[in-house]
Amino acid sequence: MDGGLRGLVDRQAIESVIVRLFVSTDRRDWPAVESCFAPLVDFDMTSLAGGEPAKRKPSEIAAGWREGLASLEAIHHQAGNFEIDVAGDAATARCYAIASHYRRVASGRNVRTFVGSYDFRLARRVDGWKIDLFRFNVKYVDGNLELEKEEPRK
Repeated sequence: MDGGLRGLVDRQAIESVIVRLFVSTDRRDWPAVESCFAPLVDFDMTSLAGGEPAKRKPSEIAAGWREGLASLEAIHHQAGNFEIDVAGDAATARCYAIASHYRRVASGRNVRTFVGSYDFRLARRVDGWKIDLFRFNVKYVDGNLELEKEEPRK
């Protein structure tokens, strides 16, 4: 495959991994979420949660999301404006994203929305492109910031 075609194929494969990560999270398909990651991930959600970036295994990331999202009735991620740079077997990617969390609560304030961007680093492995850096850059959060703590609507 020539370099130009190879680059297009790689870019599409990388975008597909990122989209699969978001869609699998929305579906709560934790094995599929784990399959998007390399064996060890530089994981950084500090713009939203504080703390320090850390190295995480895919199973740890999925377990944290499983627990954190358990009380929600619906989750929706929408990603776009992908920028992908490939250099051999390594790549970086950036995208904008919006995530919406929904849970019927007594106050009627049922939605929380996260708006921001993501930075990714990926490595080509025998089993395809895998994410080994995941960073969320929050722009703003709107809606019910206490969604999980409220009484459910009956």
